[in-house]
Amino acid sequence: MTGPSRKPRTAFDARDRLILALYAQLKAERETRAAMEEAIRGGVLSPAVLEAMAADPVPVITGEEVAAIETLLETEPQRPRG
Repeated sequence: MTGPSRKPRTAFDARDRLILALYAQLKAERETRAAMEEAIRGGVLSPAVLEAMAADPVPVITGEEVAAIETLLETEPQRPRG
């Protein structure tokens, strides 16, 4: 026996989009930090390269990333709001 079927979400309100953007930003920051720590420990980057990386950040979220997160959220169980 299967659980109740859910209709996939197709539209996100402003609050949902903010949550998605903040989630993507946090994930990107964690991945960047981990990569920089690994590079520093391995001694594979010069101080000049690390300085350039810190001074010129890459955009945190793209349209493709938002679409991927929206697809992921469609598979998540709906939570009541309140």
